[in-house]
Amino acid sequence: MEKLCNFNHEFIIVHLLLFSSLLSFTNPTPSPTQDEQSQIISRFQEYLRINTSQPSPDYKKSTQFILTLAESLSLQTQVIEFVQGKPLVILKWPGFDLSLPSILLNSHTDVVPSESSKWDYHPFGAHIDENGNIFARGSQDMKCVGMQYMEAVRRLKASGFQPKRSLYLSFVPDEEIGGHDGLEKLAQSDVFKSMDVDIILDEGLASPNENYRLFYGERTPWWLVIKATGAPGHGAKLYDNSAMENLFKSIESIRRFRASQFDLVKAGLKGEGEVISVNMAFLKAGTPSPTGFVMNLQPSEAEAGFDIRIPPTVNAESLEKRIAEEWAPASRNMSFEFKQKGSTQDYWGRPLITATDRSNPWWALLVEAIKKANGKIGKPEIFPAATDSRYFRQQGLRAIGFSPMANTPVLLHDHNEFLNQAEYLKGIDVYESMIKAYTSYIPPGRDSLSRDEL
Repeated sequence: MEKLCNFNHEFIIVHLLLFSSLLSFTNPTPSPTQDEQSQIISRFQEYLRINTSQPSPDYKKSTQFILTLAESLSLQTQVIEFVQGKPLVILKWPGFDLSLPSILLNSHTDVVPSESSKWDYHPFGAHIDENGNIFARGSQDMKCVGMQYMEAVRRLKASGFQPKRSLYLSFVPDEEIGGHDGLEKLAQSDVFKSMDVDIILDEGLASPNENYRLFYGERTPWWLVIKATGAPGHGAKLYDNSAMENLFKSIESIRRFRASQFDLVKAGLKGEGEVISVNMAFLKAGTPSPTGFVMNLQPSEAEAGFDIRIPPTVNAESLEKRIAEEWAPASRNMSFEFKQKGSTQDYWGRPLITATDRSNPWWALLVEAIKKANGKIGKPEIFPAATDSRYFRQQGLRAIGFSPMANTPVLLHDHNEFLNQAEYLKGIDVYESMIKAYTSYIPPGRDSLSRDEL
């Protein structure tokens, strides 16, 4: 009974402090005027028009754009190049209590390539149609979020708000090609250690319904190549253990596994991020000829590549055993290698997930801040792909994936990527509420009020 009373006492204190943090803000900032809204959208369009698509992103222009905005907001700036030509921009809004750990809001500046001939509007034109949809590469992934951070800071500064905790905004390169020369190096650097970050917000996904999506983990990529060998033979000959036959047996086994995972999603039993996905990326076989391939020769080698995504909640060792014993068994003259093999655990052997219960006050603060901005929230999810957040979670840090885009089709990496300007503006309201809550939060034992007073 005594333990239960102590637990309830701690629980009440935590929630009173969370509540007091949410109430300790300045008065809400007034809604922007029509002219102010036009300026906000114009700044977003300007950022979208900078072509930062891989493999040749214009980082020089995007960096200058971000620094110019930061100067207009009187934010401290730092530009770092761990690899020449790949700048990271770090902005800081200092808090007045330097003893409190800081907040980091991360976004990446690069975007994936686009096939302009298959778009209704130019992918870097930032065209707004009659419905208010802004068409551009990066409108969802994820230039919107970086600019929403900046606009929320602009509003808060205009209102006279002063953060208790320091707030960092990072604009990093190369996320779309793995982040190895960008955030991965930042997360391992002394620069990051000196920032004393306690919570990171990074990208999420659009939601086709009214509920925002919050992500507490993400699937890890394994890029697998399976190779089969066998004796060559005439194209008319039937014989066992040819390279193609062995590879097709593996492909069929993988197909059945993929179907079993996909059926769980189709039945609504699991979310997309909770299952192992396997998709074939390439199939390579045959003997080349001047007109294509030699058609009357069965090849001695064949291989296939697969993009596998593994949730942090599954047993990765059992999957690797399946690969060795079923998908690429040596008994069928098969071999395999990983072109990329990420870990599902942090450096201490724990799953790469961020807590969503009362042990993590940042989750509760975000949920309340979204509701305060009149937003709705769906069930916590595992991000189906990979983001830069994994580099923070590997160090045991808490990271949450979130992009405030409700009532929006998921179009990242797709043709005609767009975000409605009304949703974009609403997202700024959400980040304004969140930044207030996060930078004002005082944990139990650090507040000026004693427990007896509470």
